[in-house]
Amino acid sequence: MGKALNLLVAANLAFGLMSGGARAEPEEMAAATPQIIDSEQKTQARAEAAKKHHVSPRRLLADHDNPLLRSAAALVMDQTTGEVLYEKNANAQLPIASITKLMTAMVVLDAKLDLQEELTIGRDEVRATRGSRSRLRIGTRLTREELLRLALMASENRAAAALSRYYPGGREAFVNAMNQKAQSLDLAETHFEDPTGLKAANVSSARDLTRLVAAAHGYPPIREFSTAARYQVMVAGRSRTFHNTNRLVKSDKWEIGLSKTGYISQAGKCLVMQALLNNRPTIIVLLDSWGKLTRIGDANRIRRWVESAALPQFPSES
Repeated sequence: MGKALNLLVAANLAFGLMSGGARAEPEEMAAATPQIIDSEQKTQARAEAAKKHHVSPRRLLADHDNPLLRSAAALVMDQTTGEVLYEKNANAQLPIASITKLMTAMVVLDAKLDLQEELTIGRDEVRATRGSRSRLRIGTRLTREELLRLALMASENRAAAALSRYYPGGREAFVNAMNQKAQSLDLAETHFEDPTGLKAANVSSARDLTRLVAAAHGYPPIREFSTAARYQVMVAGRSRTFHNTNRLVKSDKWEIGLSKTGYISQAGKCLVMQALLNNRPTIIVLLDSWGKLTRIGDANRIRRWVESAALPQFPSES
């Protein structure tokens, strides 16, 4: 009987990972850890405590359970109150890959440069992003706004590199401005060495990144560009469609206000979002996820966890 129950729980977890627009990889399904099922007495105690003391059921659930995240570091925060709903290795300083581009965008917008000025992708961008793929050829001319859109939505590294090169004082001044901005936001564990995130020396912590995401969410262009599902530009005389690197922006189960993904081998799969969960603005930070779809699976697990925790917990009748 116990063996059958464990198999049933593992199957439910595997099915949950595939919901919300993400398909589970075989190795993720095989590695799913059976979640401990609460006894009827434990569930009843939660419900009675919530009704008697008017304690948030979400807080009660957070005290006892966790959403079984595969990410090495994570933090979930209520953006309105600042309450940390869940954290895991939140102070660990880790490479953040293209999450970097949120800071890149803030520095560009803070400089109040002409967003309609045309910039040219040059050999310098190719050298600066060596080892990564790009659909922006040498000689491509796009406006600063278009490059900003592609950097945030499609994580285009040459776009981010060009934005920094055309900054007053060049790329070195741009990176200095990134670190000055980090200091002004009191991001003690955060440091940048390039505007793309291709360097593993671009580091932060999940706790710092909640503040970075909150600051970036205050910029309307970042909210708009980072959550667009797709965008078309003319490249080498042909219309090219670029897609968002976060598939969740197209999911009707999510209402996302800001999004950014990241990946290099040293950082693993990373994802930060601002989203409405139970009609509450919530910041989600996931760092160093393993597996192609694990960060998506973790995000969906968090959504279901928060939503179920906000509901009154009553014992089942049997």
